[in-house]
Amino acid sequence: MSDPFDIDNLSEMDIPFEDNQPPRQPPYLDGLNPPQRQAVETINGPLLVLAGAGTGKTRVLITRLAHILTTNSAYPNQILAVTFTNKAALEMKVRVGAIIGDAVESMYWLGTFHAIGVKILRNHCDLVGLSANFTILDSDDQLRLIKQIVRAEDIDEKRWNPRILAGLIDGWKNRGLLPAQVPKDEAHHYADGKAITFYSEYQARLKILNAVDFGDLILLCLTLFQKNPDVLAEYQRRFRYILVDEYQDTNVAQYLLLRLLAQSHKNICCVGDDDQSIYGWRGAEVGNILRFEKDFDGAKIVRLEQNYRSTTHILGASGGLISANIGRLGKTLWTEKDGGDKITINPVWDGREEARTIGDMIEERQRKGQKLSEMAVLVRAGFQTREFEERFLTLGVPHRIIGGFRFYERAEIRDVIAYLRHIQNPDDSLAFERIINVPKRGIGDATVNKLHAIARQKGCSLARAAEEILAAGELRAKAGNALRTLLDNFIRWRDQAQDGDHIALTETIMDESGYLDMWRMDKSPDSEGKLENLGELLRAMEPFEGLEDFLEHIALVMENSSNDVQDKVSIMTLHGSKGLEFECVFLPGWEEDLFPSKKSLEEHGSKGLEEERRLAYVGLTRAKKEAHIFHVASRYLYGNYTSPLPSRFLSELPADHVDLKPSKSMYGQATEFSEAAPQWTQGYSKPQLDRSRAKGTPPTITRKAAAVSAFKPGERVFHDKFGYGIILTCDGNKLEIDFEKGSVRKLMDSFVQAA
Repeated sequence: MSDPFDIDNLSEMDIPFEDNQPPRQPPYLDGLNPPQRQAVETINGPLLVLAGAGTGKTRVLITRLAHILTTNSAYPNQILAVTFTNKAALEMKVRVGAIIGDAVESMYWLGTFHAIGVKILRNHCDLVGLSANFTILDSDDQLRLIKQIVRAEDIDEKRWNPRILAGLIDGWKNRGLLPAQVPKDEAHHYADGKAITFYSEYQARLKILNAVDFGDLILLCLTLFQKNPDVLAEYQRRFRYILVDEYQDTNVAQYLLLRLLAQSHKNICCVGDDDQSIYGWRGAEVGNILRFEKDFDGAKIVRLEQNYRSTTHILGASGGLISANIGRLGKTLWTEKDGGDKITINPVWDGREEARTIGDMIEERQRKGQKLSEMAVLVRAGFQTREFEERFLTLGVPHRIIGGFRFYERAEIRDVIAYLRHIQNPDDSLAFERIINVPKRGIGDATVNKLHAIARQKGCSLARAAEEILAAGELRAKAGNALRTLLDNFIRWRDQAQDGDHIALTETIMDESGYLDMWRMDKSPDSEGKLENLGELLRAMEPFEGLEDFLEHIALVMENSSNDVQDKVSIMTLHGSKGLEFECVFLPGWEEDLFPSKKSLEEHGSKGLEEERRLAYVGLTRAKKEAHIFHVASRYLYGNYTSPLPSRFLSELPADHVDLKPSKSMYGQATEFSEAAPQWTQGYSKPQLDRSRAKGTPPTITRKAAAVSAFKPGERVFHDKFGYGIILTCDGNKLEIDFEKGSVRKLMDSFVQAA
C-alpha cells in the first residue's frame, strides 16, 4: 500500500518546507487537541477512549482508522470496525474515504455487529448447522414461529403471552446463553417452568427452517469460535486492529465476541461514554466499559473532556448531576465557550400550561430569527408528545416527531378511535373492519371476505352485511357468536353514547372490548407506553363537549399536520435524542414517577436510578446554548390525575448553573424543603438519596415526612379547575377528592380551599 505522506516520493516542488524544518504532520491530524491526538496515535495495545458528550468522538474514531491505514500498519481488510447503526457505518466509510481515498472500498469488515455476524456465519455456516442460503427472521416472523410452538403445547395465550417468551429468548441470547446454559431458576418466568424447553424447541425449528434471528447472528458466532479454535485463530490473525464505537451500548454477547477476537494481539480500541449508557432495557451492559482495564491488561485510558458543543452552565449542571452516579469511571467536561444562559427550572400548573409555555418560548425565539430546526422538545415518555403536537398545531408551529408516529397516528390510538367512529357512524366500514378482530375474538379473514362480498352485492356497509350473514346462519359457531357479541356491544355502547359522557363511553369500550386487557397482558417493551398513550387519549377528550366534536377535531388535526415546511421543531424521546444536538432544548416532565421512571426504579432499583440519571445527563448535553426544564403540579399519569413531586434530579443540579423561574400559577403556598438541598430548591420537597456505601449496601430512597393537612375526610372543597368536591381520604397534605363533575383526583391541599 502506498503512503500518501511518504516524503521520499515527493518532488522538490511538492515539499513545502526547507531541509532544516521538521516534516509537516499529516493534515488529518490538524486541529486535534492533545487527548484526541493521543487517542489517534496510540494504535498498539488495548485502548479505551472515554469520550464525553460533544468532545469529538466520531472524529477521533475516523481519524484513528485513517492513521492506521496511512501508516501502513494494516491493510483495509485487516481492520474490524464495529458500529451500532448502518447510518453510523456509512458515515464512517464516507469520512474515512475523504482522507484515504478509494482504499476505503476494501474495508470489508466495517459495519454493525449484526452485519459482521452475517459475514462470519456465511463463511462457516456448515459448522453451526446452517446452509449458505439461510434467511434472517425479523421480529414479526420470530413471534409467529414462537406462537406456533406455544399453540402446539396448548398453552393459554391470554395467560402466557407469546411476546413474553420472545422477550425472554432475546434476553438470553443477548447474554450469550444457549438453551442448555440458561439458569434453571429462570425457567419459571413463563408457562410454569417450560420457558427453556420452548427455547430449545424454537432453536430446533430455526434449524429446520434454515433460519436465524438477530440474536443468533452474535450467539452463533460465539458458538462457532468456542467450538472451533482453529476458526477463531484465523479471525484473530485476520483482524490486526479492532475498533468499536458506542462501547457502552454493547450487550454481554457482543462483549464476549469482542474479547475472543482480541485475545491474541489485544489491539482493540473501544470508544464510548459510560455516562451515556441508556439502553439497559434492550440488553446493553454498562459494566462492559467499566471493567475494560480488568479485561485487558495494560490498557490505556484516554479521556476526551474538552466539549465543543455546550456552554459552561450546561456542562456544569449536567456534570454536577451525573456525579451523583456511583457506577462511572469519571471525567470532567470543560469548554472554551464561557458564560451563556443558566439552565432554567420552570414550575407550571399542568401539561397544558407546560405545552403552552414552551410554545410561547419557541415563538419568541423564532421572532428573533432562530430557526425552528435548532430547537427540540425532549420527553421521557411517548404519551407526553400529544400536548405539544396539539399546541403547536394551534400556534401554527411546524414540527416533526422523530423516531415515532404522531400521537393520533399510533396504532393503539387509531384502534380506539375506530371504535368511536363506528359508534358515531354505523356505516363507517373502514372503522368496523379495523377493529372487527381487534383484540382477537375469532373472526378471521375468511369471515371478513364474506362480509365484503355481501356488502358489494347488497350495496350496504360491513356492519349491515354482518347482520345479514348472521340472520342467514352462514357462519361457524365460534365466528358467529363472536360477531353477534360485537354487534350487540355496539348497540349497547350507542345507547350509552346518548348520555353525552364521551370519556366514560371510551373507558367502557376499552374495558368491555378487551382492548385494555390485551395490552395489559402484553409484556413487550412497548406495552406500557401504549397503555400510557390510551390514558392520554382520555385526557385529550376532556376539552370537547361530545364525541362528535372530538372526532371532528382529530380529523382536522390529521389534515392540518401535513405540510412540506422544512424548518420544524423536533419532538422526540430522550432515548431518541442521543447523538443529536440543538441550540435550544426543552425538557418537560421532570417529576417523580415520570422521570425518574417509577417502573425503572421498581424493577431495577439503584441500577435503574443510575440509568435514569444518565438519561437526564444525555438530555441536558444535547443543548448547545439553552436548556429549559419543566415540571408540573398536576399530571395525568397511570390513569389518574396526580400531584407529583419535582424530580429528585432537580435538587442534584448545582445551584451556580441553575435559574429557578417564578411560577405564575403553580403554588398556593411554599412547601418545606430539606436543609441539605441547595438554596434555589426552596419550595421543593426533595427525595433524599442515601449514598452510604460503607458496607456496600444498595441505595435507599427516603422522603421527608409530609406535612399534615388541615383538611379532613368528608369536607367540601373547591378547586379552580375541577369545581366542588368532597374529600375522600387524606395522606399527609395529599387529598383524594370526589368532584361533583364526576371525577376522583389526587391533589396537594394547597390547590383547594374550603367551600
